[in-house]
Formats: sequence, C-alpha cells, structure tokens
Amino acid sequence: MNDAHFHLVVNHFPIILPMVGALILIIGLIAKSDAVKRTGFLMFILGAVSSITAMTSGEGAEEIVENMGNIDGYFVHEHEEAAETFALLSYILGAFALIGMWASFAKKKFANIVTILVLIFAGVTLYFAQKAGTTGGEIRHTEIRPGQTPTTQPADSQSEEEYED
Repeated sequence: MNDAHFHLVVNHFPIILPMVGALILIIGLIAKSDAVKRTGFLMFILGAVSSITAMTSGEGAEEIVENMGNIDGYFVHEHEEAAETFALLSYILGAFALIGMWASFAKKKFANIVTILVLIFAGVTLYFAQKAGTTGGEIRHTEIRPGQTPTTQPADSQSEEEYED
C-alpha cells in the first residue's frame, strides 16, 4: 500500500467521526445522559486524532499524485488548503471536547453550556469537513467539479427519445 492508497483509506475518518459525534451529542442532550454525551465527546477526540493521520499521509499522497501527469495541480492545492483549515478546526474541536468531557466527569455546573458550545463548533467544523472532502474528491472525480456536465452516454443506455415510442 503506497501513501496515496493509505491516505484514501484514512481520510474519511476525520469527516465521519465528527458527524457521528454530533449525532450522539444531540441524543445525549435530548436524553440528558452524561454517558452518551461523553461518547459524543470521544468521537470528536478520535476525529481530531485521525486528522493527524490524514494530514501526515496527505503529504506522501500529494507527491504521488503530482507525478501522475494527468492531475491538475490546482485541485491538489485547493484540497490541501481546505484540508489544512479543516484539520486545525478538528484539533480545536478535539480540545473543546476534552474540556467538555472533563466538565462532565467533574460535574461542573457549566457542563451543559460547554456541551452546546462544542456542538455548535462541531457544526462549523463539519462545514469545513465538507469542503475538504469535496475538494479531495475533485482531484480525480471530474464529474463533481463545478460546471462539469456529462459529455458521453454509456454504451448500454438508451436515450430518452427511444423511450417515447
């Protein structure tokens, strides 16, 4: 497994874990369960840790992709910039989640306020996660790039005109 393959394997965790964490945290708030909230915080912490892996593997993947020849460097650069922003926010979210977990275990009066603030910051982080994921996909998936339209039709498909009979 080369660096590009490894990056493709691990790069989904920093996006998926905060999504799951946000859902769990919402459930914890609704159920008023500290154990469920702590599980949500743990997902954010794991997401931050997995961001480290994705970022470090991204450098090696970039080297491989840039030497492929059929890749537009613009899309690699855009993804790198989006990923750096997302990773920074993910690290901050992980730190806030640690504070939230501590407040929960210590039974601090402000624990619910911290939980809500973490959830709001998770929403912001997930916005940038979407940007990092989309720009990463655009490197090889030209069909998702802005302004792209399908130019060919699969050989085994029929046009709409053939169905109008």
